[in-house]
Amino acid sequence: MRLRHLAPKFSTGIEHEVPCRGRHVRSRSEAGGSAVVLYPAARVGILYRRMKMRPLLMLSLLAALLSACGLWSKSEDQTKDWSASKLYSEARGALNSGDYENAIKFYESLEARYPFGRYAQQALLDIAYAYYKFDEPDSAISACDRFIKTYPLHPNADYAYYLKGLVNFNRGMGLIERYLPVDASERDPATARQAFQDFSELLKRYPKSKYAEDAKQRMVYLLDSLARYEVHVADYYMRRGAYVAAANRAKYVVEHYPRTTAMPDALGIMVQAYHILGLNGLARDSLRVLERSYPQHPAFVESKRLMGRSG
Repeated sequence: MRLRHLAPKFSTGIEHEVPCRGRHVRSRSEAGGSAVVLYPAARVGILYRRMKMRPLLMLSLLAALLSACGLWSKSEDQTKDWSASKLYSEARGALNSGDYENAIKFYESLEARYPFGRYAQQALLDIAYAYYKFDEPDSAISACDRFIKTYPLHPNADYAYYLKGLVNFNRGMGLIERYLPVDASERDPATARQAFQDFSELLKRYPKSKYAEDAKQRMVYLLDSLARYEVHVADYYMRRGAYVAAANRAKYVVEHYPRTTAMPDALGIMVQAYHILGLNGLARDSLRVLERSYPQHPAFVESKRLMGRSG
């Protein structure tokens, strides 16, 4: 006879055996002669494991809670009682030692707690530089723009304009580009154009700034890089057989970057492209300019040989 769901009360020492899909689980009968059937073995095992795991679960939750409390206490802001001078001193010290990450943290705390204090102006410039050195160009540009907008007549406002140009000048340069010679003309020209505009704005507003000379030299370098980028594109078009596009790119260099080192190569591409297109008059005009301005350049030698073979 199969009995079900009779809760045991008192043990009498009498065992009963109940079939459960091929396996039997023994139980003791209860007082009063009533027999009790144990649950199938699988269910017994589940209940046992659940009862066994409850203390372990509680211990795990308690350990996690204690761990969280420990982490919370460790992450407590140690600078919460610092004065503005203390924050600025620590930030400046970290900046001078090259610890830009902590310098940024201190400057951000200073700016949040004392936005109008005596250290606020210099701290905004300092954090812009720290962002720049920590390779966060967008944050650096944003800090410079805030400084220019908030303190347009500040005696160090020229530095904010200069730093903007410097950030864009070096934007996108990785570890390899910074320490190994890499052709800057092969990089995306968008940041180079923006850096050129930033330095131009500095020279327009502060022509006598102590940063003006360095900005001029960087602008010369940027123009040359932009011109050489256009020549790279023109050369690519030549190799692809897009001679009209190649001639137009080279012509753009001649018209917009006339004093750069890319000029002779641009003229040489114009000679070749016009010659292939059958525009021999334009090809000869380009060759004359090339001969008059760069008679010793390899581009002239090659272009003259090309035109000489065609008669």
